[in-house]
Amino acid sequence: MQRIIWKLNYWIIIIKNTHVMLIIPPSELSASRPGMLDPRLLHAFVAIVDAGGFTAAADRLHLTQSTISQQIARLEESVGQQLVDRTARPIRATVSGERLLGYARRILMLESEAQAALSDPAGARSIRIGLPEDIVSGEMAGIFKACTAADRSVRLDITTGLSRDLAERYRGGEFDIVVVKEPAASADCFATFPEAMAWFEGEDGVHEWSDPIPLVAFPPGGLYREAMFDRIERERRRWYIAFSGSSLQSVLVGVESGLGLSVLPVRATKGRRVRLYNPYGVAPPMAVSIYTWDKSGPLSELVSLMAAALENR
Repeated sequence: MQRIIWKLNYWIIIIKNTHVMLIIPPSELSASRPGMLDPRLLHAFVAIVDAGGFTAAADRLHLTQSTISQQIARLEESVGQQLVDRTARPIRATVSGERLLGYARRILMLESEAQAALSDPAGARSIRIGLPEDIVSGEMAGIFKACTAADRSVRLDITTGLSRDLAERYRGGEFDIVVVKEPAASADCFATFPEAMAWFEGEDGVHEWSDPIPLVAFPPGGLYREAMFDRIERERRRWYIAFSGSSLQSVLVGVESGLGLSVLPVRATKGRRVRLYNPYGVAPPMAVSIYTWDKSGPLSELVSLMAAALENR
């Protein structure tokens, strides 16, 4: 597999199997023989020029003199030009060699940088986590920071969204860890905790809502939506969706603005311009559950810390 990564005055630098190579057009060094430059041959060329001779270059590269001679000969054959003046003392680059020398040094430096980047494990191991947006708290972020600081190879890929969608994606194998809100936890959850729920209206809202009652809700399939409908219908009241928001933040803003009533997590309403709607009051609690496929392996410590943060909410 190879990928062009750099062009320099029509000299095309590519990476192939972690080696940096250079394709030189015929017009640059030869009228008929473009070549693919092997970094091992470039090392020999640069060493000969820097050391001023074959023997000293061989010592630098821990090779035999015959090997160095063969490598420079192969490079010259590849480009169709003589690159070193063997009659000079010390040996020096020819005119064509001088033209290549700067590029050779840059190719070798780029190869070294590429190898260093590929050998660095930082961020190489992804842990995929799905969370409702209001779960991403300061405490949870601190846990994530500690996790990546303890192991530089870890990269946390966080996805926020609606619980039903997150749960489906977790069951489909898209997440390693997921936190969801649900009416009741499944038997395979790692841990689950109750979350207090209640009915809320804007703090500047009307005291008596019209019939039908306007509601602020998540989209179809969203959490709390069916629970709201069931409660109002038990009261033999009519309702309609006045505002639908795809995030908790947008639903909160809709309630604050007086667009209608909604069932919300009590904790999420702290500091918001909403108040308890007393006629309906408290709603049944939801379960905040954390799931993972790896309950006792490398992820278990991270999952345990996340569960502790959920319990302390």
